[in-house]
Amino acid sequence: MNDNALYTIALTQVNGIGAVQAKQLIGQFGSAAEVFNASKKALAAVEGFGELKANAIKIFSDFKIIEKEIAFCQIHHIDILTLSDSAYPKRLLNCFDAPTVLYYRGAADLNTARIISIVGTRANSDYGKQVTEQIVKELAAQNVLIVSGMAFGIDAIAHKAALQNGLATVGVLAHGLDTIYPSQHTTLAKDMLHNGGLLTEFPRLTNPDKHNFPRRNRIVAGMADGTIVIETASKGGSMITAELTYDYNRDLFAVPGRVTDTKSLGCNKLIQQNKAAIFTTAEQMMEVLGWQQKKITAKKQREMFIDLTKDEQTIVTILQSKETVHIDEIYLNAKLSSSSVAVAILNLELQNIILCLPGKIYRLI
Repeated sequence: MNDNALYTIALTQVNGIGAVQAKQLIGQFGSAAEVFNASKKALAAVEGFGELKANAIKIFSDFKIIEKEIAFCQIHHIDILTLSDSAYPKRLLNCFDAPTVLYYRGAADLNTARIISIVGTRANSDYGKQVTEQIVKELAAQNVLIVSGMAFGIDAIAHKAALQNGLATVGVLAHGLDTIYPSQHTTLAKDMLHNGGLLTEFPRLTNPDKHNFPRRNRIVAGMADGTIVIETASKGGSMITAELTYDYNRDLFAVPGRVTDTKSLGCNKLIQQNKAAIFTTAEQMMEVLGWQQKKITAKKQREMFIDLTKDEQTIVTILQSKETVHIDEIYLNAKLSSSSVAVAILNLELQNIILCLPGKIYRLI
């Protein structure tokens, strides 16, 4: 039996120990096994723990249940991924609340070069369906792994479109791998196992309870290079995923909609708050992500800048010094009025000389 898996799963079952503190303990003692081998005094001395949590670890004794979990995984060809495993999604490791353990059944590489999450409302419009299918179709030639949450609506449309276009797709679940929720997606889930997979941090016998979905959403946000939000109200699971994407400093894109459309209120809000870039085409998104850089020779670039105004040239010079520059730094170094900077930036964007990234960050194209 894999002791690392045994003790890591056990750590997730200790009362009062969440993903953040589990990661802290493993880092402190070197492995989950060493956490359980540590003295109560040593555990209590860890910052933020104390005797109560140290005692919870020392009295934990439900290892038989953990052994059954591991046996279930072996029977059903489920990989148990801990923080130190090479197959663990590396992008998640950059998240402070990375899951201590993940259960994965499938064939897709969770560390493939390009990963995009697609989320949205469960009650999508025809427009939402059309946009989702078009986005996935445009990504088909880029060998992108599509991630979503297996929910009704945009999630399921994204998964199905990925399979139809020959792309791998991974569904992140808010329950154990002994069941599929919603049950109507059982056939979809089986199809995904052949070109993608199913991923969860929850052990078997875990029901899809309401409080599990925000935890699921952080995996959807954290394991991808960027997230596209397609139709969402101003509140709900998609907005939680979007906010997590923003907090994790990942690229966030939102498909704009009519201001009168309640299904687009969330997308429009994200764009208005400068948290999400407006999604127009997959090509535009790939440029933002650096997947499809436009190659411009130095001569061509110099020619492009010949007709710039003095203010525009000032902005370009600042951007040439770094790969990306925040708007506050531009204001500080340009020594121009805020209105002059705004006009110069707008003109440079219209000339396709600079690109605005989420968070009011700019770079030369």
